[in-house]
Amino acid sequence: MAEFFERRLDEYDRHQLTCIESAPEFYTFTSKCLPALENARILDLGCGTGLELEGYLEDNPTAEITGIDLSPRMLEAAKKKFPGRKLTLITGSYFDVSFPTDVFDAAVSVESLHHFTREEKIPLYARVRAALKASGYFLLTDYYAQSDEEEERFRRELYRLKREQNTEQGELYHYDTPLTAEHEAQALSEAGFSSVEVLGRWGVTYTLKACR
Repeated sequence: MAEFFERRLDEYDRHQLTCIESAPEFYTFTSKCLPALENARILDLGCGTGLELEGYLEDNPTAEITGIDLSPRMLEAAKKKFPGRKLTLITGSYFDVSFPTDVFDAAVSVESLHHFTREEKIPLYARVRAALKASGYFLLTDYYAQSDEEEERFRRELYRLKREQNTEQGELYHYDTPLTAEHEAQALSEAGFSSVEVLGRWGVTYTLKACR
């Protein structure tokens, strides 16, 4: 999966903003939902080049961002995009990177977590919740399957492709397998979040807010 995004760096921002329906709107919306606090601490899962951070860091220049991404080239692009900002950029999988406890005002992820199963997400979401302050929240903007049948079809195709290509157990594989928004909210609740609400929707893309 890291190699896939490494290869797409040169066209990544353009692709995200022009090839995904309503992307400029939901990136801007997500950034405006992040906390406008002095020295706010934000955890960004799958931050890429930081598209969701552009407007936020312009309005909140003292914010401290911890961004995690598989692609070192994406992180290097993010570093160049935000000179002088307080960035801690970590190359790796957010499933493997350790998070500190009770330190972040918010966590955010945009167009990243649709690659993973409900079973993979719940332990991750529990760790994200533990990393948040008591008043913290997690903003998840992603696209979702529109029915249980569509969700199951994506999952079957993933398993078929992995069998066909002899992909090792646990290896990250780039294929979109979105849950329904309802199942995503259930996964967040099972991870311990006290409430989950839909803040916005653009076609198949939703922004969910999960409060610690």
